Amino acid sequence: MDFSTSPATEQLLERIRDFLVRHVLPREAEILRRGFGESEPQLQQLRAEVKAEGLWGPQLPVELGGLGLSLVDHGLVSEVLGYSPLGHYLFGCQAPDAGNIEILEKYGTPEQRARYLAPLAAGEIRSCFAMTEPDSAGSNPVLLTCAARLDGDSYVIDGRKWFTSSADGAAFSIVMAITDPEAEGHGRATMIIVPTDTPGFRLVRNIPIFGHAGSGYDSHAEIAFEGCRVPASNRLGQEGAGFIIAQERLGPGRIHHCMRWLGICRRAFDMLCTRANRRVIAPGKRLAEKQIIQSWVAECQAKIEAARLLTLHAAWTIDNRGFQAAREEVSLIKFYVAEVLGEVLDRSIQTHGALGITDDTVLSFFYTRERGARIYDGPDEVHKMVVARRILKRY
Repeated sequence: MDFSTSPATEQLLERIRDFLVRHVLPREAEILRRGFGESEPQLQQLRAEVKAEGLWGPQLPVELGGLGLSLVDHGLVSEVLGYSPLGHYLFGCQAPDAGNIEILEKYGTPEQRARYLAPLAAGEIRSCFAMTEPDSAGSNPVLLTCAARLDGDSYVIDGRKWFTSSADGAAFSIVMAITDPEAEGHGRATMIIVPTDTPGFRLVRNIPIFGHAGSGYDSHAEIAFEGCRVPASNRLGQEGAGFIIAQERLGPGRIHHCMRWLGICRRAFDMLCTRANRRVIAPGKRLAEKQIIQSWVAECQAKIEAARLLTLHAAWTIDNRGFQAAREEVSLIKFYVAEVLGEVLDRSIQTHGALGITDDTVLSFFYTRERGARIYDGPDEVHKMVVARRILKRY
């Protein structure tokens, strides 16, 4: 199996790295300090510069103004962009918009594609995805209670969602709602487009994460649907197909997440090694000379490389054999890369000492935003259980 990258891909990756170094990293600290909401003018300017460089939308089809990369190539780009918390947003491949674009491209009607897909792909608007609920276990989404009843030629939606990422400032939401309570577990839910200015759509709050509620794109909202009425033509795909569509969205999405996490790992690892080499702990002695630090360096490097190869193999399998053939690999990377991410961040913070837990470095931002990696898109424990059952059946 050949994981070598083509000269064209290598050139693209180098162009993206160069853009991050020259244009993004020098402005990163100020933008993160001010927050995404307040920094929107600067972010839009940087997005315009990305487009001017011809680097916009690596995952988007060419006909939607993107680069049309394969899943493996986009994974490599995602790894580079993950080096900065701003990377994916500036290049137009951020979640949840990237996943919503995939759904709209495959299931959207011509009218839906014109109204929602085209401006979303161009970065003119943002979207959100409302699935998780505060009163039902996210590890078992068939327990969803938010309901959409058909009333004439409209759906009326009632219920509550939370951890609806990036809802603050989004133009529309794709909502997973129960349309047939009597159907079997995975046939009860439907996906429906809900513009956020629809009466009955209420953003209750941005949920504080480790004390940070965030703003704009960098936020997770609680949403109330209170008699929220939208045309039945806003349905995506067939009624009852919500879970099928969600699975198609989550497969490639987990590749994107894992490669982004690996980019974060590389940033944290670079900072760990730089700090260890520079930090004087006694006359003529540096932190890097301590065996425990050397052990962390070796272990982190090994685990990052192992996680990277696992993820690229999963992406290769999806590209060449389809998502069904890669289901086991996708579950493996979801929990393994998330655990590696947490360990590398923790080691880097520990190496920085008290500095590591302040906002003077990017480490605290990564730590508070990415601890959820082991929870969202299915908790690690569920993925381990599912994989273990499949493996044990082979024996």
